[in-house]
Amino acid sequence: MARSTKEEALETRARILDAAEQVFHERGVSHTSLADVAKAADVTRGAIYWHFKNKSDLFDAMCERVRLPMEAIMEENADQRVTDPLGEFIKGGVFVLKQAVTDPRCRKVFDIIFNKCEFVDHDDPILVRQRECHMQGMFRMEQILNNAISRGQLPPNLNVRRACLMAHAVFSGLLTDWFFSPTSFDLAEEAENLLTAAIHTLKTAPTLQN
Repeated sequence: MARSTKEEALETRARILDAAEQVFHERGVSHTSLADVAKAADVTRGAIYWHFKNKSDLFDAMCERVRLPMEAIMEENADQRVTDPLGEFIKGGVFVLKQAVTDPRCRKVFDIIFNKCEFVDHDDPILVRQRECHMQGMFRMEQILNNAISRGQLPPNLNVRRACLMAHAVFSGLLTDWFFSPTSFDLAEEAENLLTAAIHTLKTAPTLQN
């Protein structure tokens, strides 16, 4: 009986998250209430509050289902024991970009993050959490680049902070442009070439060196 109850709770939680994805995507985050999500999930508002503290907590849990596997890749690639950090960086980046194109859940959540979050309050908990994830990603990228320097893959005088800003701008810019106009270019097809070009820039651009 206890196992059945636990399984039912997990199923309800997953159904709420699925509904949140759908409603956030259709209406935008700021125009969606927990009552809207409850109706779409066919549960009570009490059931939502049983699993999530508030809309911010629900939004974060929705993102985590997509974000956690990608964060795991970044964390693994940032390990100092990785012998080909730039190769692994490209491989991980290509995986994420292709997932954004081909995986329905990933595509929907990314579209919500890039196009359906209408932030007005600078201290909105959802926005604060997004900033935290951004800073964590930048930290992991710095670790990867520092490891690449120690492995002789990048110049020893590389300005790592500046290089991280450029690499992140390329990656996020590709996602932003593609979600804004998916038919303007084939992101899955071009992902490896574009990320490889970005790495080449890190290796050769004088303005990225101290």
